[in-house]
Amino acid sequence: MLRRVGAPRSGEPGDAGASSAGKQDPAGRTPRASVPRPAGRNSGTGPAAKSAGATAAVAATGAAAASSPAAARAARAARAAGAAGAAAGAVAGAASAAGAAAQASPAGAGAAARPGSSEAETTALAATDGPAGGGSDSGKGKGKAADGGGKGKRPRRTGLRRLLPTWRMVLGTFVVGVLLVVGLFFVGYSLVQIPSANAFATKQANVYLYADGSQIARDTRDSQVNRENVGLAEISKDAQHAALAAEDRDFYTESAVDLKAMLRAGWNTATGKGKQSGSTITQQYVKNYYLGQEQTVTRKAKEFFISIKLDREKSKNEILEGYLNTSYFGRGAYGIQAAAQAYYGRDAADLDPARAAYLAALVNAPSEYDVVAHPENRKAAVARWNYVLDGMVKKGWLSQGERAGAKFPMPKQQILSTGLSGQRGYLVDAVRHYLITNKIVTADQLQAGGYRITTTIQKKKQDAFVKAVDDQLMSKLDKENRKADTYVRAGGASVDPKTGEVVAMYGGVDYVKQYTNGATRGDFQVGSTFKPFVFTSAVENGSTTQDGRTITPNTIYDGTNKRLVQGWSGAPYNPENEDQKSYGPITVGKATDLSVNSVYAQMAADVGPAKVKQTAVDLGIPAGTPDLYPSPSMALGTANASVLDMAEAYATLANHGKHGTYTLVQKITKDGTEPMELPGRPARQAVSREAADTTTSVLRSVVESGTATAAQNAGRPAAGKTGTAESDTAAWFAGYTPDLATVVSVMGQDPVTAKHMPLYGALGVNRMNGGGPPTQIWAQYTRDALKGKPAGAFDLQLQTGADQPQAPGTTAPTQPGTDAGQGTGGTATDGGTAGGGATATPTDGGTTGTPTDGGTATDGGTPTDGGTATGGGTTTTTGTGGDTTGGDGTTTDGGVPTGGGTTGGGGPTTGGGGTAGGGTQGGNTTGTDTGTGTGGFPGT
Repeated sequence: MLRRVGAPRSGEPGDAGASSAGKQDPAGRTPRASVPRPAGRNSGTGPAAKSAGATAAVAATGAAAASSPAAARAARAARAAGAAGAAAGAVAGAASAAGAAAQASPAGAGAAARPGSSEAETTALAATDGPAGGGSDSGKGKGKAADGGGKGKRPRRTGLRRLLPTWRMVLGTFVVGVLLVVGLFFVGYSLVQIPSANAFATKQANVYLYADGSQIARDTRDSQVNRENVGLAEISKDAQHAALAAEDRDFYTESAVDLKAMLRAGWNTATGKGKQSGSTITQQYVKNYYLGQEQTVTRKAKEFFISIKLDREKSKNEILEGYLNTSYFGRGAYGIQAAAQAYYGRDAADLDPARAAYLAALVNAPSEYDVVAHPENRKAAVARWNYVLDGMVKKGWLSQGERAGAKFPMPKQQILSTGLSGQRGYLVDAVRHYLITNKIVTADQLQAGGYRITTTIQKKKQDAFVKAVDDQLMSKLDKENRKADTYVRAGGASVDPKTGEVVAMYGGVDYVKQYTNGATRGDFQVGSTFKPFVFTSAVENGSTTQDGRTITPNTIYDGTNKRLVQGWSGAPYNPENEDQKSYGPITVGKATDLSVNSVYAQMAADVGPAKVKQTAVDLGIPAGTPDLYPSPSMALGTANASVLDMAEAYATLANHGKHGTYTLVQKITKDGTEPMELPGRPARQAVSREAADTTTSVLRSVVESGTATAAQNAGRPAAGKTGTAESDTAAWFAGYTPDLATVVSVMGQDPVTAKHMPLYGALGVNRMNGGGPPTQIWAQYTRDALKGKPAGAFDLQLQTGADQPQAPGTTAPTQPGTDAGQGTGGTATDGGTAGGGATATPTDGGTTGTPTDGGTATDGGTPTDGGTATGGGTTTTTGTGGDTTGGDGTTTDGGVPTGGGTTGGGGPTTGGGGTAGGGTQGGNTTGTDTGTGTGGFPGT
């Protein structure tokens, strides 16, 4: 409360200056007393403090009597005493003196009690208001200012001290800062959530492997990222330890973030001591997988909080696995698995300490530490490599002996390619198509990446296939001097008959140069390689000729060129043989050896084109194959099946008629998980074993004595069939051994217009046919692919009667021929026309003319086997097997005629002549054959 200040006591300091207390400044104002704040109870009270306080009190009392500013100066003098305790004592003494001075001033005493007091009086009253200070008259800081005087103001700070914060300011700032940091932490922790993975981090390549596990290709076309995620169990312990030694040696014992390392890294970066991340493996994983690589404060703050949360939600092993799968190692490789392949051509599971340490060193500076791309940086790279190895030793992950024996593992040269060059792209595309069409995965799933696909392709056989094509075809091309050589394309596929696995495939000269896969394209006619399906269908269905004879390898057909097909209700069809050649009467086996079109077109009509198509489908040709139309022409190979489809069908024949859909995939996994389930491929008996094996017996003859003798170079029993597409735009060979079924096609296509082109003149030969390069490629490949495997013989169960000659037929014709005077087909089966001793008996068409002039032999022998005419238009012929001149003829040699029907008008029988059983002994005919046949040669 306010109290009037009493008059100063006599003898107290301040008396001398009392008269000056009421002085005014030049402006007429009375100076306001400046009273210092009393010192606290902890003020110093030592001897020095007492002395300094007493001195300051005396000086301050006198000054206070003169004016209030003098009291302030006295306080400052006290603070200048030197010691903190002395300053405190001086402040207390000054306060007591100021109180005494106030009492000694009558003006000041009266001002507080009456109205109209001067400013000095009012000031004096204010100076005494409030609780008592802590000072004392003696300067010890314990007495009251006057009798309870007020709390004084803090003295002003002068000089440099004004710029320095007080301890209260420092403490307050620190406390506020701590509270602010804690508050911000909790706000940030609650607001920042673990996000979904960034799009880039989830992208992976699809990896395709050979059957032995070696890599075919890493397909990054969809993801644009060369990454293959693997589980921690698929990463060697050395690789795991190397990563920890390089980036975060205390990973398993530390928290998610390392503030000390972050501060150190920031300081080193700021002071130019080297760039350091300062991030734990957890933080690096968060940056790689959840965020991005941008260097911003916001990203760093998110990384901090996400790392803390992630460390609470995931195990250390999960975080380490994620880190190793998302880190960038250079050469376009993301993740340890891709890096192991890019630098050393091996899997992450096979990394040893030396290689693992080098890959771990790369993470710090992927481009700079690639000693192949930057040999000038080898010293720095080796130093970093040593740092990693030394860290492994320090942590007990590597023994001193292993460390001493480690040598720098020079990485392989980088292959600058798309990764799909050569045959790789063809194989990858074929496997992708197989996976999608068989609904194992969808196109979208493949596009997302992350699949590891083990194929059925065997590297040894694949390499052998490529070499065979190069040796027998590509190396012989002269594209600069032979235009036809620029058209040459090739395709091939090889299937294990017992498993249905595709073990090798040739798609073209180079995927990046010729995109279309020659093994899977289905736009070229298969040619005569289709003929075995016709014969298989005949045996399978127990088919007969038009005159009712069971079709076997020994059935006789008419091989005349352009012979009209009989028994077909569709448009008339009379196919040409190759080179317009007529063969006359010919067995099915021989017609297969020589690939006689007229015989097989008729056979297709005999079996029924719809049945033929069904047999082809059962063997493995897709029902939707272009131009697989059921008509006699299908026998000539008008269908546009792919090489791979043909290989599947021939593999069924090789496997005794048991069919299993081909496969290109052994195993498929996603992100290192358990293998996905593949569709079942139950083998079924597509055709009877007898049908398949009898066909094999016929096709063996093609290799032994037909158009495919070059296949004998394989050095083991083989069966097969050549083929040529219309206009010679493609040449084929489809063949098999008991262990391998392989189809090869050489195709002609304009590289500019993509139009199918004839192969006339290619390789310097007039004409490309199946018995040439396709068979030669097949033989070399088969020999090399099966090298070391014993040559197995065919175990065949043949159709009943397959190896027996047939008896002559007797059925009357059902359809006339079209050419007057000339049969368009027909074959004399077991004998020519006996000069007059016997008339020939027609087998399935046309009755032989009755001799008008002495049909009875007068002196001739009876033919031993009886000749059988197999057809006939109008005939007035003289047999050539036993020449009859003017009715005189002697059959000289029985036996099976080798060809031809009869040509009209008294001409000789073409190709006929011999009778099978031996010649007749003389015998002159007294008349000539002028009989008229009433029918053609249907059916044969």
